[in-house]
Amino acid sequence: MQTPPDRHEYPAHWEADVVLRDGGTARIRPIAADDADRLVSFYEQVSAESKYYRFFAPYPRLSAKDVHRFTHHDFVDRVGLAATVGGEFIATVRYDRIAADGRPASAPADEAEVAFLVQDAHQGRGVASALLEHIAAVARERGIRRFAAEVLPANSKMIKVFTDAGYQQKRSFEDGVVRLEFDLEPTDRSLAVQRAREQRAEARSVARLLAPGSVAVVGAGRTPGGVGRSILDNLRDAGFTGRLYAVNGALQEKELAGVPAHRSVRDIGEPVDLAVIAVPAERVPEAVAECGEHGVQGLVVVSAGYAESGPEGRQRQRELVRQARTYGMRIIGPNAFGVINTSPGTRLNASLAPEMPRTGRIGLFAQSGAIGIALLSRLHRRGGGVTGVTGVSTFVSSGNRADVSGNDVLQYWYDDPDTDVALMYLESIGNPRKFTRLARRTAAAKPLVVVQGARHGGAAPQGHAVRATRLPHATVSALLRQAGVIRVDTITELVDAGLLLARQPLPAGPRVAILGNSESLGLLTYDACLAQELRPLPPRDLTTGASAEDFRAALAHALADDACDAVVVTAIPAVGDMSAADAALAEALRSASAAAPGKPVLVVHVELGGLAEALSAAASTAPAGPAPQVAPATAEVENEVESQETEGESAEVDSRLIPAYPAAERAVRALAEAVRYGQWRRESADPGRVPEYEDIDEKGAAEQIDQLLAAASEQPQPQPRPEAEAQSEVQPEAQPEAPPGGPDEDALTLAPDDTCALLARYGIDVRRALPAPTPGEAVAAAERLGYPVALKTTAPHLRHRADLGGVRLDLADEEQLRRAYAELTSLFGEPEELRPVVQGMAPRGVDTVVRAVIDPAAGAVLSFGLAGAASELLGDTAHRLIPVTDRDAASLVRSIRTAPLLFGWRGSAPADVAALEELLLRLSRLVDDHPEVVSVSLEPVVVAPRGLSVLGASVRLAPPPARDDLGPRTLPVY
Repeated sequence: MQTPPDRHEYPAHWEADVVLRDGGTARIRPIAADDADRLVSFYEQVSAESKYYRFFAPYPRLSAKDVHRFTHHDFVDRVGLAATVGGEFIATVRYDRIAADGRPASAPADEAEVAFLVQDAHQGRGVASALLEHIAAVARERGIRRFAAEVLPANSKMIKVFTDAGYQQKRSFEDGVVRLEFDLEPTDRSLAVQRAREQRAEARSVARLLAPGSVAVVGAGRTPGGVGRSILDNLRDAGFTGRLYAVNGALQEKELAGVPAHRSVRDIGEPVDLAVIAVPAERVPEAVAECGEHGVQGLVVVSAGYAESGPEGRQRQRELVRQARTYGMRIIGPNAFGVINTSPGTRLNASLAPEMPRTGRIGLFAQSGAIGIALLSRLHRRGGGVTGVTGVSTFVSSGNRADVSGNDVLQYWYDDPDTDVALMYLESIGNPRKFTRLARRTAAAKPLVVVQGARHGGAAPQGHAVRATRLPHATVSALLRQAGVIRVDTITELVDAGLLLARQPLPAGPRVAILGNSESLGLLTYDACLAQELRPLPPRDLTTGASAEDFRAALAHALADDACDAVVVTAIPAVGDMSAADAALAEALRSASAAAPGKPVLVVHVELGGLAEALSAAASTAPAGPAPQVAPATAEVENEVESQETEGESAEVDSRLIPAYPAAERAVRALAEAVRYGQWRRESADPGRVPEYEDIDEKGAAEQIDQLLAAASEQPQPQPRPEAEAQSEVQPEAQPEAPPGGPDEDALTLAPDDTCALLARYGIDVRRALPAPTPGEAVAAAERLGYPVALKTTAPHLRHRADLGGVRLDLADEEQLRRAYAELTSLFGEPEELRPVVQGMAPRGVDTVVRAVIDPAAGAVLSFGLAGAASELLGDTAHRLIPVTDRDAASLVRSIRTAPLLFGWRGSAPADVAALEELLLRLSRLVDDHPEVVSVSLEPVVVAPRGLSVLGASVRLAPPPARDDLGPRTLPVY
């Protein structure tokens, strides 16, 4: 594959693994000269009809000239890509650059003719659609802007591939041939189509792992207690509804623990959908090969000894993923705890969990097996930390997540009808940019609660390969919350929030009614609400003598009050027959809650284990066997439960189970998360828009960027002139309030003139500063700019530090300027060290800092804060993901704690916030339009009562990444 081509090196970065429509995988790579035999073999397996559609005539075999042409490319004007499974071609696509007359051409011609051929056995799997995405990305990289394709009218499948892609296209019919022409510039529709296909494919790939029709456990031993044997027993005991096989090369028996046994997967006479591999790491490649040759669709690898064990294990893990993907298989693991699906139609417990969890509506994902056990146990038990029996829909413990990750599981949960709430424990995020995008979409449909472990360790856990990032955890949390993720800090908070969201409706606002039989507990709850920025109503004390009927009446009254959005009921033990009292109180609360299903109800109980159990009694009334589902309070699910009951199921399901908590702080914290999430859901329905500004010169900016990068690649980057210190050089590492995810160290820092010119193309004017290496030159600069002026030093240790005396303002004439110059040099040193500059005075206002940076993991981030101690010392900086909408810009300005200074605090004149928001939107557009812009810093930005002034600016450029989250679908390579 590495044979030198005619004109260009083999483009290895075009290689990619993709998930196809049916959930299987394929590898896409450039076709090279040593692929001749593969191409001939592939062509022999294509039907005569498909060959006719490709060449418009009978074409039974390829000539030697054809083979040479289709395998020798210059990777510029002629490119061929192949989709492979098991190392063999299953589809090909090629483009040839053409001139306006249709003849072969070279650049600057920007049109190419494209053609596909897909093996008949693989048609309908979405192979051509995936190849079109990748060949289009390749073409854009090589300067091609438009594809043309000629298709026979009868070839409806291929016509559909083109028309469904979402590109703007023209269609004509001539000489019995359909000619399609379409621009390759991504459109909103093409991106939407691409992401919808990505979601369906990745969701299907996870569904094949979670709902298999047959499972083989490779490594199941004779002696109970081993890993493989334990998983086999768990699958059998859970009542797996499909076919189950035990595989062990040492077995002579035909049956093991009541399960058909075989010495190899190859010996199984029927298809196997899922294989659980539990053999030593050195034997895993052999097991994977057997599975791949037998047509197994997916693997759960519980074997250890991979990336978590060091560099040698990491290489072993990479080889495992490559081997599995060669056969079109996806992997959960290695070092995984396993997977569970409680659906009555599947009953899959391919994990080390000895008990099958009860069926429920909560999806669980954990990268840690130990945390996965804790989550399952917490949700399974009654009473204790949180109340009641709550079941799960699916559970995935990904281990080292070498292939299947939390992103894939999110794709599955998004439209999984059995999952209403998603809980995730993450120790690292392999592709945060994609995770944020998927989380935003998922959170708009169902709650997503995330706790991130190892967040203060400074490094990912062993076995987790992630992109480097230096973003502070607080910044990551803020960005996740912006995407609708409910971010919590502990496993306890994860479960507390999950139970409330699974059992109760979202609150319509922050107003909370509190009632109970303990004045002290009510006051604690009231204080907890204030601490969480909720708006509690005065607690209602029912006294210790309150009966169950008193609680029912009080709760019904509170729920009927339009001034209340949620109710917290506090209860302490009654004297006497506690079990009877608990049951009566639970029934009273459920009765009142059911009468007003639109508001959430929570219970804070103190040493009332019986009440916690009684509140979820509906889940314990089912007969032995599969547990009933815990349904959310929505009409759709209630109707579903009713229909199940009429079909003869005896399970009595209460869709309004009331969550109970042993402490007021826990209940209120969960309620506050639900309130914030509910507010995000309402606001996300109208996310705002990205404004269009007529004065933006996007094309001119692109040309300038290309010229600057081209010039920089031809010669070493010159050192910035002294004046660049004021306008074009800000040291990100010296600014803790900036997102420290920083650009590539090799990025090009623009000179001041180039910085000003590029920003001006987006309507951002930078107030010019002129170098003043001598007093005379300072006077000349002031005369050019016009008095009054400012004199400032730009030495690194004094930059933006007016508090150190390195700035002199409002210098009205030459005398004042010369005096200020002498003072600075006498205090701080020679001009060569101080690097002084002269700048025209800006109108007085509030000093702010605006930055944008491309973080290699999180993507493009826009940051805002006040200049000085507020952001540097207190970390009062807010962040938003780019592109920023008008609503995002408004919330960004108002989300910092010092925002009142912009709005007339203590009688000061309000700043021109509208101008500030426009600046944020323009900067967001610049970074979003041009991925080469990896860093922009505007400091300070003085926001006056009317207008604003950008006094300092820095821009850094770097070549854009070959692939990003906006590129064609591809599986990550860790």
